[in-house]
Amino acid sequence: MRRGFVLLACGLVAIAGCGGGVSDSESARCNSPNPTFDLAIDLGDHREVNVHFTCEGVVLAGTLYLPAGEGRHPAVVWVHGSGEQPRLNYGAIVAPLVEQGIAVFSYDKRGVGESEGDCCTSPGHYNLVAADADGAVVALRSRADIDAARVGFYGASEAGWVVPLANARLDQPVAFAALVDAPTVTTGEEEVWSNAAGEEEPGPLTEEKKEDATRRLEEAGPSGFNPAPYIKRMQTPGLWLYGGADKSIPTDRCVAILERLKQEGKEFTIVVFPGAGHGLVDRVPTAPQAPATLVRWIEKTAKRT
Repeated sequence: MRRGFVLLACGLVAIAGCGGGVSDSESARCNSPNPTFDLAIDLGDHREVNVHFTCEGVVLAGTLYLPAGEGRHPAVVWVHGSGEQPRLNYGAIVAPLVEQGIAVFSYDKRGVGESEGDCCTSPGHYNLVAADADGAVVALRSRADIDAARVGFYGASEAGWVVPLANARLDQPVAFAALVDAPTVTTGEEEVWSNAAGEEEPGPLTEEKKEDATRRLEEAGPSGFNPAPYIKRMQTPGLWLYGGADKSIPTDRCVAILERLKQEGKEFTIVVFPGAGHGLVDRVPTAPQAPATLVRWIEKTAKRT
């Protein structure tokens, strides 16, 4: 998971890293984002609203994509992966969700695009970005055309660490969470795996590399930020999509953690695409069927929640 940063085995304290060591206080929260919404722009098949909201001293900017029809819509908030990430454009996953009557809110990550602040907190330090994600949810719930009880998270990659933390801190947890290529292991384990699996090397994950990476993972054990306690606290439906040949995260280990939680009663749907790598929802997805699987699950879950 090295697009834009280097993973380190570290706890929840500020260290030098992307953005020169951005402060990441554990006390970071965004319960009162004071959102402002511009007038909706009617684009025929959908509407767009420019949004600003304030979290931890900075103003974040994004776009709310609304279905063309009136009513109180279910909605998803996009949670970024690693590095400098702008808001999502209308297309790819966004357009099919909006076409199915589901609003999508996506904002420029802190310190990116029109959002103020510094990007980015160091790997393992997710308090600020989790607070921003919560602020986006709270802002969205304040609108009369959004069904506050049916707002969920959708995120990829590093969002696997951010979303469970963010959800645990909301006074009213989200209605669902859909996560793609999302690690459930610690940040230290992800680093060990990606190094041993050859994430930066060209070509697919070979059986030899996978066996070596698995051995090194077992020898190293967990270290750094651990999302498992926060995942365990999730009480809402969750989707987890993985590539069976991901060189960034240990899919087998991540799935095993989720399967244990399912046995404890969690309403988790886990889908693994054999042979697919990281980037299931990239512009060119590593598994062509992954985006449609994601959209179908969100549509079904958001409308029944």
